[in-house]
Amino acid sequence: MSLPLTFYTTNKGKVAELAAQLAQVGLAVRQDARGYPEVQADTLEEVAQAGADWLLANGATPPFLLEDSGLFVDGLNGFPGVYSRHALDTLGLPGLLALLRGVPASGRAARFEACLLYVDPAGRRHAFTGRCAGRIAEAGTGAGGFGFDPLFVPDGGDGRTFAAMAPGEKAVLGHRGRAVAAFLASLRQTGKP
Repeated sequence: MSLPLTFYTTNKGKVAELAAQLAQVGLAVRQDARGYPEVQADTLEEVAQAGADWLLANGATPPFLLEDSGLFVDGLNGFPGVYSRHALDTLGLPGLLALLRGVPASGRAARFEACLLYVDPAGRRHAFTGRCAGRIAEAGTGAGGFGFDPLFVPDGGDGRTFAAMAPGEKAVLGHRGRAVAAFLASLRQTGKP
């Protein structure tokens, strides 16, 4: 694998999280922020695969990574899910909290999911998923993280939101960290995904 590994995303927070995890095994990451169209689809993997199609058709040279993630809230029938970016941009954190007014505590159960897609030097695709169950807090807390992190309290933590955790703590518990761990496990096992 040639280094640094290109990661296609406009989200600097995602780059920082991925770079920190890959640096632990000696892999460097280079952000390419040109972006790609995020199609509306039923699954995160479909969004990532369509992104890879577009990047390859528009001159991206493998190997590279891209990732799609979403927040799925039980009391909102899985919304925002694959539309998380759009919901964050249009509703923001206050809007999500407003949608949950009057929803019982059980409806605040939620999960973050991530699909990390690696396009290897031969152009083959390898998808790695990560999930993190938790709940939506009554109010945002924490100054770190990005996106919906100030509202998400992961199961297995100590009651803090992702935004109140150090990046390493979030990586251990979080969806993206788990997807990256699956990618690294594949690299360790085979020398390539």
